[in-house]
Amino acid sequence: MFALVACSGGGSPSPEAPAQPASGSNNAGGLSPTSLSSNPPVANAAISAPPGFTVQVIGSVSGARELAFVPNGDLIVGTGGGSVSIVPHADASGSAGAPTTFATVGDSPAQGVAYGGGSVYVSTQHALWRTPYHNGDQKASALKKIALYRQGQVAPHSDGDVHTSASVALTATNAFIGIGSSCNACTEVDPTRASVQRTALDGSGMSTYSTRFRNAIALATNPATGTVWAGGAGQDNLPIGHPYEFIDSLTIHTAVADYGWPACEENRHAYTPGADCSHTIIPRVEFPAYSTLIGAAFYPNSQSGPYAFPSSYRGGLFVAAHGSWHVINGHHVAPHVAFVPMNGDNPVTPVNWNDPTKQWHDFLTGFQNNANNDARIGRPTGIAVGPHGSLFVADDLSGKIYRIRPSGG
Repeated sequence: MFALVACSGGGSPSPEAPAQPASGSNNAGGLSPTSLSSNPPVANAAISAPPGFTVQVIGSVSGARELAFVPNGDLIVGTGGGSVSIVPHADASGSAGAPTTFATVGDSPAQGVAYGGGSVYVSTQHALWRTPYHNGDQKASALKKIALYRQGQVAPHSDGDVHTSASVALTATNAFIGIGSSCNACTEVDPTRASVQRTALDGSGMSTYSTRFRNAIALATNPATGTVWAGGAGQDNLPIGHPYEFIDSLTIHTAVADYGWPACEENRHAYTPGADCSHTIIPRVEFPAYSTLIGAAFYPNSQSGPYAFPSSYRGGLFVAAHGSWHVINGHHVAPHVAFVPMNGDNPVTPVNWNDPTKQWHDFLTGFQNNANNDARIGRPTGIAVGPHGSLFVADDLSGKIYRIRPSGG
């Protein structure tokens, strides 16, 4: 088994399908973890993590998006297409099993995946689906559509119905579905667009939980508090460097959380003349404009196992930034995975409205080579924590599934 021992690492339309064809397939032939530097698509580029961590590739799933573990340690992988994959024994001591197709869904992209209450959930462009899960299942037995959204019209001044993916996160009693806007900046006519919807676990009783949230694509449940967090991709064509992009706790708010898009952003700043921003939510964690926050996961305080991370990571939030599709100040905003130290639902460092990089630090870098015309070897998407403590990151450009462990684990 080969692995890369990591060295120090240094808004846009919704990222739907990969910008370039992914190199993986839905059947990777039972890959053993391999060195990231072996036959890289871009010369002299490698994924880097902080000292003391090892990055491995355990398999390949074309267009890999969101990730979720089922109780026996198999990894469910949503995709940018119409299928969901499963990677057996993903957090085992050695090789993971070969990725295979877990479910084929009648709507795409089948991006969002979650497990809870004995079922696997899948969120697609227009619907939330559920299938019972029994220990060891490698195929979905009875995938059923349980909730519909995006049934209304596209906004009259939409620039192309730019967001087609939806994400899902679960609590003990509810499912939360992040649904993107139909435009860069407009007033929606479909009440489910640019929102997070809440349903019961059986899909009933859908209601709006947050509104005017342009593309809530990164959803995560904090296991320490039970709250649901959401991050996303902000609007384009505003002053360079603004608006910042954010991830915030939705369910800590008692009323419908209004994030203000497209009129109000950041610290209740009005980008539309005359807009009343006095009641919009001020997010708790900020990132630079055009980072495109696409995936997130909390590291449990109580995590145990042979690959558990050091205590400094317990309770913290990992965030996958997909990077930008356009050039800012001479470069695309680079894809990366960041770590936000947290104390419950509060970031250890408060927002600095003059610098949106102060609350987090890089955890995975090297996806983009600025010295080689911003060539990319990957774009991180979904994040999940394995039952034995490893961190897993999906990549929809290369199709790789990365497994990160403390060195020597």
